[in-house]
Amino acid sequence: MKQYTICVFTENSIGLLNKITVIFTRRRINIDSLTVSETVRKGVSRFTIVIKHEKREEVEKLVRQIRKIVEVLAVFGYLNDEIVYNEIALFKVSTPLGGKPLDIETINRIHKAWVVYWGLDYVIIEKTGIEEEIFEFFKYLKPHGIIEFVRSGRVAVGKTTQGLVEYLPEEQEWEYYL
Repeated sequence: MKQYTICVFTENSIGLLNKITVIFTRRRINIDSLTVSETVRKGVSRFTIVIKHEKREEVEKLVRQIRKIVEVLAVFGYLNDEIVYNEIALFKVSTPLGGKPLDIETINRIHKAWVVYWGLDYVIIEKTGIEEEIFEFFKYLKPHGIIEFVRSGRVAVGKTTQGLVEYLPEEQEWEYYL
């Protein structure tokens, strides 16, 4: 199975997430990761959806179906080598008195992760990277006692020279964040 990242640019409207996810449900396609945020243009949101599927033709049909939703401004499907992507993970790790100490230098230099909060008997460490890097770091921290672990969905941009601006309709005046 291949992994696909589908980027959907939409008007920011109530109920749109349901309209989009119903298309996946009807086709019995599981969403592995879903990230939604506003873009640099006010009122325009970006959905980044990660799925695994065997047939590219089925994914292309899915993209065409999403394009039919009125509030959708643009949709793109990518394979992993066509995008730059990352996730973020937070690890709450036990640091009891007398316990095995964390090697902060290894955490920073080797794993490129950072302590973002020091508690009395735990720390919270932030790690960004691809899924494999995050789970490699998980294995490194596991002997120290992971109290809590959370991972975001994927954020991604295409490796093309075009940006969002080239794909959005021109008939409307867009407001930008400063």
